Amino acid sequence: MKDGRLICQGFTFIEGPRWHQQALWFSDFYDKAVFRVVPGDSPQKIVTVTEQPSGLGWLPSGDLLVASMLDKTVYRWSESSGLSPYADVSGVAERRINDMLVDPAGRAWVGNFGFDFQHGEAITPGTLARIDVDGSVHAAADELLFANGMALLSGGKTLVVAETYRGCLTAFDIAPSGALTNRRLWAQLPEGAVPDGICVDADEGIWVASPTTGAVLRMLEGGAVSDSIDTGRMAIACALGGNDGCTLFVTSAESTEKEACLEKRSATVYAYDVAVPVLS
Repeated sequence: MKDGRLICQGFTFIEGPRWHQQALWFSDFYDKAVFRVVPGDSPQKIVTVTEQPSGLGWLPSGDLLVASMLDKTVYRWSESSGLSPYADVSGVAERRINDMLVDPAGRAWVGNFGFDFQHGEAITPGTLARIDVDGSVHAAADELLFANGMALLSGGKTLVVAETYRGCLTAFDIAPSGALTNRRLWAQLPEGAVPDGICVDADEGIWVASPTTGAVLRMLEGGAVSDSIDTGRMAIACALGGNDGCTLFVTSAESTEKEACLEKRSATVYAYDVAVPVLS
C-alpha cells in the first residue's frame, strides 16, 4: 500500500481534478465552485458555477471550460472576461452532464449520466457529446452506460471512455473530422470495480478511480492491472502531475448524496508517488 500525502480536505464532493500550470484544479459539486491549489498552500476559489460544476479543460487560448451539470451547459472562464456560456449540450445529453475532456485542438468531449439514478430511473445508455472549435455540438457516440472519465492515447488519435455501469474502458479511433469509429473494449475492470475518473501516463497505462472498491488501478490494454492504490474510501477521480509528473492526485469521498456531502464535508485530495510520469 502506497503512503499518500494530504493535499486538501473539507470539501463536499471533488470531481474533475486536472494538473495545469503547476497547480491542481478541481470542481466541488455542492460548493458549486472550481478551485485551484498549489500543493502545500491553501486552495483558492476560482469561479462559482451555480448549476454544479464537474469536468474541466483548457482551450488552446488558455481559457478554462467547465461542464455545468444541471443546466447541461459548458461555460468558458478567463480571469479577464469572467464566466460566460460556451455551448449548450442539452440537445445531445439525455440527463445531467458530468466529466469532460478538452483535446489539444480545442474540441470538448462531454459525457452524461444517461439516466437519473438518484430518482430511481432504470439504467439507460447515454450519448457522448462533442463540441467543435466553432461551438457546434454533435452526438459523438451513443449507447454508453454512463460515459465518465476520458483519456487520449496514440498521440491524440484514440479516445478512451470510462463506462461506469459496464465496468470497462471503451476505445474509439478519432477521425480528423472528430468522428469516432472502431469502437472496442480497451479493458474490463476486475469484478466489483467500476471506472469513474481516469488519467493516462507516458507509457499509456490508464489510472482508474473505482469508487465501489475504494481503489485506484493502473490498467493496461487488455485488462491487466499493473499497480493499485487502496484509498480506504470511495475513489472518485485522479490526475497525474506534480513538478516531476510522477504525482498521482486522487479525490475521495464518503458519500455521493448531496445532503450527506454537505453535512460531512469530508471529501479529500491525496497525492501518491508513482513510477511513470504523466503523458505530456
